[in-house]
Amino acid sequence: MLEIKNLHVSINGIEILKGINLKVDSGETHAIMGPNGSGKSTLAYILAGKPGYEITKGSVLFEGSDLSTMPVEERSRAGIFLSFQNPIAIPGVRMDHFIRAGYNQLQKAAGKQELDVLKFDKLIKEKAASLEIEYSMTKRFVNDGFSGGERKKNEILQMAVLEPKLALLDEIDSGLDVDALREVSTAVNNMRSQSRSLILVTHYQRLLDHIAPDYVHVLSEGVFIAQGDSHLAKEVELHGYDWLINRDIGFSLK
Repeated sequence: MLEIKNLHVSINGIEILKGINLKVDSGETHAIMGPNGSGKSTLAYILAGKPGYEITKGSVLFEGSDLSTMPVEERSRAGIFLSFQNPIAIPGVRMDHFIRAGYNQLQKAAGKQELDVLKFDKLIKEKAASLEIEYSMTKRFVNDGFSGGERKKNEILQMAVLEPKLALLDEIDSGLDVDALREVSTAVNNMRSQSRSLILVTHYQRLLDHIAPDYVHVLSEGVFIAQGDSHLAKEVELHGYDWLINRDIGFSLK
């Protein structure tokens, strides 16, 4: 599904990613861990097509297509979704209206029938119920007055409705208490399938206690310094990133 080879990325002339290699197959869940400033969010942003990030070397292929030549809207239509670390509020715009606009754009691009208000209301109600999200939340303005947990649930609800092939979840655990983390993780787990891949960007093992990854990659100063399974995340939690950076651990992906 996704294949990254020797990826180098710069922002304003400053190199952030310095040779990333990553392969994500359909149905897999990968966790990207690392200290602040290591390049985790940059990797997610470059895949989603956020402006200001320049690929200076290497390649990124999504289902065989070169992502570097695709504008943001084409990536969305191809099935890539980014859940923001800090979702913004949009006062005056109802969530169901907002999500329906995006959904119908995808339907139109795929040559499928757009849904009217009543049919979409039925769809979003079903999706909210499947994720154990309060249906009443969809009638509120987008993230306006939402708690941290509600904002993250809103992101997952959008993912459920849009049904992407590849979901990039950037620190969905940040700012969440124990109960909210459990609820958001349950919603994400309910979305996992053999046809959908996930990339989780996180600092902490605690998220991976709830969403078990197939593979874990530790990023430091723009390169992967270790790759392994969930045991790697537990070692990082126990010993810290400095311990891993200063040791030749020998973890490998496959």
